[in-house]
Amino acid sequence: MRKRIWGELIAEAVAVFIIIAFGDSAAGMYTLYNPSPYQQAYWGVCIAWGLAVTVAIWATGSISGTHANPAVTLALALYRRFEWVKVLPYCLAQVVGGFLGAALVYQLYSPVIDYFNVSQHVTRAAGGAAAVFFTHPGLAITPAHAFVDEIILTAFLIFGIFAITEQYNEMAPGANSGALMIGLVVALIGASAGYLEAWALNPARDFAPRLFCYLTGWGAAAFPSPGNYWWVPIAGPLLGGAVGGAAYQLLVRPFLPARLRSLAAASRAEATLAGASA
Repeated sequence: MRKRIWGELIAEAVAVFIIIAFGDSAAGMYTLYNPSPYQQAYWGVCIAWGLAVTVAIWATGSISGTHANPAVTLALALYRRFEWVKVLPYCLAQVVGGFLGAALVYQLYSPVIDYFNVSQHVTRAAGGAAAVFFTHPGLAITPAHAFVDEIILTAFLIFGIFAITEQYNEMAPGANSGALMIGLVVALIGASAGYLEAWALNPARDFAPRLFCYLTGWGAAAFPSPGNYWWVPIAGPLLGGAVGGAAYQLLVRPFLPARLRSLAAASRAEATLAGASA
């Protein structure tokens, strides 16, 4: 039993490590180079993040289910009977994986980061190249507005994940393609709303690299960050996960034909059993 739990926690850390290693590297390509290879092809950044999620699911899904996101873990505990005792350990493992993923990206890109900051006449303490690692509000977006955005966008993510993984959803993709579909949901959200505040959607995705940056020279640019923004990509996605899960459970799941047929069959079986025992 203990070995299985440790395996699940390691899998969660590995999953977020993969996501951050590829996702933040794509952010580095977008941010640090001029001309950026993605400047006229932002969809490529979105696809990179989405494929990172897909690879993480393929690698670890059989072990932990690849939550890879505290908002997903919370939503599964609220609505899909995930064990509450595992919620905090899963979240901690996800943060560890994100921290290590950020460390790998830093190892890869630190010379480019330093060159970028010198060429742009900025410092790490002033937030130079911070967009490689963690999120921040975009044009005209306040922290309060970003908080609402993150609730809405994460709700869409969880709604999509619940739909894709619903056992009674006859339109859901098969197990082998579900990972790709979840990755495409992430990419879709980024492509449609990523410029608002870099579509965190995931407390571990933002907090863990932000913590790494705080310890490696970004200081107050990471925590508490301008406008005291650090809490938004944590609280917004957690609330959004609860909202998105509730929306699916209330608006879609009760009306799925396969579920209704299953309930009817179970009811008939109970009636037959009761009649036989009478």
